[in-house]
Amino acid sequence: MSDELTRLDATAQADLVRNGDLTAAELVEAAISRIEATNGEINAVIHPLFEEGLEAARGELPDGPFKGVPFLLKDLGAAFAGQPLHLGMNYLKERDFRAPMDTYLAQRFRAAGLVTIGKTSCPELGILPTTEPQAYGATRNPWDLERTPGGSSGGSAAAVAAGMVPMAHANDGGGSIRIPASNCGLVGLKPSRQRTSEGPIAGDFMSGLTAELCVSRSVRDTAALLEAVHGPAPGDPYVAPPPLRPYTEEVGADPGKLRIALWTETVIEQDADPEVVAAAKAAAKTLEGCGHTVEEPDLSMLQSIPIIEPFLVRWAAGQASTLDQLGVIGGAPIGPGDVEPLTWALAEIGRARSAGDYLTAIGQHQVMSRMLAGIHESGFDLLLSPVLGEPPPPLGTFDDSGPDPMVAFERAFLDGCFTAAFNATGQPAISLPLHVSESGLPIGVQLVAPLGREDVLLRVASQLEQAVPWADRTAPTFAI
Repeated sequence: MSDELTRLDATAQADLVRNGDLTAAELVEAAISRIEATNGEINAVIHPLFEEGLEAARGELPDGPFKGVPFLLKDLGAAFAGQPLHLGMNYLKERDFRAPMDTYLAQRFRAAGLVTIGKTSCPELGILPTTEPQAYGATRNPWDLERTPGGSSGGSAAAVAAGMVPMAHANDGGGSIRIPASNCGLVGLKPSRQRTSEGPIAGDFMSGLTAELCVSRSVRDTAALLEAVHGPAPGDPYVAPPPLRPYTEEVGADPGKLRIALWTETVIEQDADPEVVAAAKAAAKTLEGCGHTVEEPDLSMLQSIPIIEPFLVRWAAGQASTLDQLGVIGGAPIGPGDVEPLTWALAEIGRARSAGDYLTAIGQHQVMSRMLAGIHESGFDLLLSPVLGEPPPPLGTFDDSGPDPMVAFERAFLDGCFTAAFNATGQPAISLPLHVSESGLPIGVQLVAPLGREDVLLRVASQLEQAVPWADRTAPTFAI
């Protein structure tokens, strides 16, 4: 049963519990065994929570859609009171910092029936598109142990790709759900801005750049989890438009005949790798085969406004603010010796920029939002693009130990050049594992919808899952 169970998605595992074929405790025990057998190779789970997970599984669980399914939380964002929360930082690790309260999202994960059995690694403060924090060491990609699983949700993606759990928590401030999903051959949906609550600890972290959900193996798992956890919570500063019907009803629904814009030109000086461009173009052919129209409109206007500098201003401001707040929480101001070189460099940039610079950056991103909204208003239902500008890069690619740590951040532009724009606009975007490179590495393809239209993404994603099935693909490092 072990091999078969490992290959089941979360919906199928929940069905086993619902039908009485297995107990929640048996599911959790099996997942713990897989983590213990495999984590030494990939270093994805950094905080095992096995005993409390087993205790929960043996007790009365909420009768949610994923009752009894083992789950992992990323060590950044959603958290339960009393559990470790280190954000990839030695500063918090040395203080054994614990979450002061449940977040609303964590409570909704629990209400969905999920059983948290551990927490996964992330880069310090989620900054880079790799998961190699000094505090916990490198997480390895199960498809190639010398390559990164991506970041910042790399620990979660590696754990799911290795078969430890069928689904894991992830969040995204510049591509941090979609990039790891692409690198690890998974489904990764970044919801619309404020579709899921970040409260009560935060209102809109990073001034609305971030969003939270999961990485998973199937579109139906992603849709069911989004249905279980979406919606406003007390004190949220604003909310996403409500869905027209349950997200679970979008899976398998006819998307109709859509008009889709193909985008393969980066907004940086470096061109995308031909292999990721080929993946997007192959997806375009598949979509045309499904009855949709795919065009390559002139999107050169995206080059007409600055994108990277405003993103840097907002991102750096977020790091400066975060370090100041953590210094208060930790009882000692944070200095350059307490964090990684890139973290400190970004925080210093954030402190050097003025309040006027920050508002200008927000305004420039709002201009870009109107430009992209105009593309949809002109008749395009979706945008189609690569996820990263390159296949999964080797570990060590984003080393910030040199004389200028910002070199690592600039190197990350190629990985975020198709994803970060939609954190700025707040639009929902999904990575689907539609392609495999010549060397056997996963390469995802991104679809982007207008604000609030996750329903369209889920319909088309479900259609593509049928047209180009990926469920039987497993990484060379896979727990059984």
